[in-house]
Amino acid sequence: MTSVPAVAEFGRRLTELGWVTELYVGGSLATGDYVPGVSDLDLVALTDGPVDTSRQAALTALHQELDEGAASGLDLGCVYVETAKLADTAMKHPTWTHGRLVRRILSGISRAELVRHGYAVFGRPPESVLPPMTGDDIRAAARAELTGYWTWAARRPHLWLDPTIADLGLTSMARGRHALRHGALLTKTQAVGQAHAPAWLIDHLRARRQGRNVTSPRLRTALIAWWDAVRTTSRAR
Repeated sequence: MTSVPAVAEFGRRLTELGWVTELYVGGSLATGDYVPGVSDLDLVALTDGPVDTSRQAALTALHQELDEGAASGLDLGCVYVETAKLADTAMKHPTWTHGRLVRRILSGISRAELVRHGYAVFGRPPESVLPPMTGDDIRAAARAELTGYWTWAARRPHLWLDPTIADLGLTSMARGRHALRHGALLTKTQAVGQAHAPAWLIDHLRARRQGRNVTSPRLRTALIAWWDAVRTTSRAR
């Protein structure tokens, strides 16, 4: 099922380590919404035992090599979860993202994407390892994201001058509203059509999602996206 050669190569390299037991594909590649050159690669690996300092060093070297080679320009990211700690939804795990290793939780939305749409590059299928995600579970996961990071971002208007944050915010708010209302997931491409934005900006969002180089007025876009986040997160709280 893996249609991106870099993911297959990444899986091969992880198996060589000897302590990664599963590698899962989530995000847009799992939902069929992957756009080359636009989408990130969102992966989750399960490990046999904790990812200690030596293991983190091995992962950093592996990712740096891939980012400079087979995965160059693909924004390949991966969360490394100790299998024994998978049930702890609040635990932060080593996560490779945008060229560095940080610690993040495996969010409820990520878990839902894996259970509903994800697949294994190797190892057991995700639905046999993770518990089912009901509609109410998805609502709770969406509310957690809206009242967590996005509430934090909505209280910092200057962040929205970054066009990447503005675009991501508009689609994330649409996805959050849909999840709260229906208890179901929405892809980023679907979310563009449900963004609370004027028609011209929705057209720009759609063009950028398709990989076209379209620029929107920075200040107007920032204000529209920020205000949408303020309203959406306030209602979620």
